[in-house]
Amino acid sequence: MEKPKFGVAVVMQRRPTQNRWQTEIWEPWGVLTGQPAGAPRLLLDDGTTQQWLHAGFELVLHRDECEGYWLNVSSPEPRVFVRWSMHGDSGVPEMLTLSYDEASRWMDGGAQVDAVAMAPELFAWLGDYVENNYRPEPKKRIRPQSFKHPKDRA
Repeated sequence: MEKPKFGVAVVMQRRPTQNRWQTEIWEPWGVLTGQPAGAPRLLLDDGTTQQWLHAGFELVLHRDECEGYWLNVSSPEPRVFVRWSMHGDSGVPEMLTLSYDEASRWMDGGAQVDAVAMAPELFAWLGDYVENNYRPEPKKRIRPQSFKHPKDRA
């Protein structure tokens, strides 16, 4: 069975900063849908800020990440997580995920990961997938031993 996929592009932004150790910051600025694959291209250069479009990425959904997807779509601000790194003097996206859990593993491994707002069409696509493939398990509350009568403690 083929995994659900959605083609996207990442906009990386370089902006100046008022910091004596770092003159500029690279960061993911947005994730766009409906962009054809191609080489990175400059979208904006106003002399201080630059934005580059990096197309050709695919968001792929995996059944074993359903809890991480559910955490994302049930949050107040659903996000796309962008793993990126510096290549020379440019910030370049490497991978994307919609799973809180996968993004957390990337960060635990020391990767640079930033989150951007999720487009409505991605939210609808992910929400449909989660609705059809995941049900959160009810959590059984375990009473601490200190709340039990001394005769009932294990």
